[in-house]
Amino acid sequence: MFKTPEQFAAANKASVDAMLTLANTALASAERIAALNLNTARSMLEDGVANAKAMLGAKDAQEFFSVQASLAQPSLEKAVAYTRSVYEITAQSKEEISKLLETQFADFQKQALGLLDQAGKNAPAGSEVAVNAVRSAIDAATNAFETINKAAKQVADIAEANVAAATNATVKAVGATAAGGKK
Repeated sequence: MFKTPEQFAAANKASVDAMLTLANTALASAERIAALNLNTARSMLEDGVANAKAMLGAKDAQEFFSVQASLAQPSLEKAVAYTRSVYEITAQSKEEISKLLETQFADFQKQALGLLDQAGKNAPAGSEVAVNAVRSAIDAATNAFETINKAAKQVADIAEANVAAATNATVKAVGATAAGGKK
């Protein structure tokens, strides 16, 4: 498969580099989510204390419910912002991993076709049919990979649009409910 030890070493180095890139991408994503969770927890604690003080400062039940209703919208907006941030982090990580996999698949395809060309040159007469069959299989695999990749990207785009629409609808609904409760 490899003509020289240098080719073997280069292939191994490329594989190790790809795995390191994948691991670094996953760790960076986990680090960003952990930081987001810590900041969100800190903010929720501070907001909870401030909200409790505001509600305890109410002079009667009507004022208590009015304060409580006024706090719903900002809390929901923060929850939506948190959800969006988690989604953005995961979407960015997915994109980086997809690019890495696409690159790896393209390199594999290039190497496989190179080996196939070498085999075709050194193959006995009459083996062109077998070489062409293998080439057709590689082409079919490439087309299948590209089709699946496109479909996955379309699904991700649809999911992103649905998350955005659901988020906006939720914020509007809570805003309308909070506004209705103030009347």
